[in-house]
Amino acid sequence: MIRFTLACDSGHAFESWFPSNAAYDEQSARGLVTCPFCDSPKVAKAPMAPAVARTDRGRPETPAPQLPVPSGSGVPPAPAEAPMPILAAEPERQLRALLRAVREQVVSSAEHVGDRFADEARAIHYGDAEGRPIYGEASPKEARALLDEGIDVMPLPPAPDDRH
Repeated sequence: MIRFTLACDSGHAFESWFPSNAAYDEQSARGLVTCPFCDSPKVAKAPMAPAVARTDRGRPETPAPQLPVPSGSGVPPAPAEAPMPILAAEPERQLRALLRAVREQVVSSAEHVGDRFADEARAIHYGDAEGRPIYGEASPKEARALLDEGIDVMPLPPAPDDRH
């Protein structure tokens, strides 16, 4: 993984991780790399010092020098003391809020049947159990089998905050 320091055409500086330099180039060309502050797709790599492991633990560390951005690059230099943002961009915050609302609606209005989900869904579908909204756990194989039988199921999105 490679961490790039990026900046948009509005001067917002941020960091992002990519599997490789080629992955960054491919995602950028497809318009998938956008500024988390203003959503601008006009993003370019900012100059950055390489991270080198220290071998002299006795000497105090000195900050890496700030490199100037070449003129004509289209990317303004980031302020030397600009903190790296860690907040999600507005579209991501809105998506997280929507996923959270969907999950809360299902949890508050459906019965949790745990790992009996596949069996209970079949029983409801075939009329062997009372029809009602349910949710629970099923393996990918069980979920595929339900779909193959014509039983409408879908994954419940995880709570966005559960993944941190």
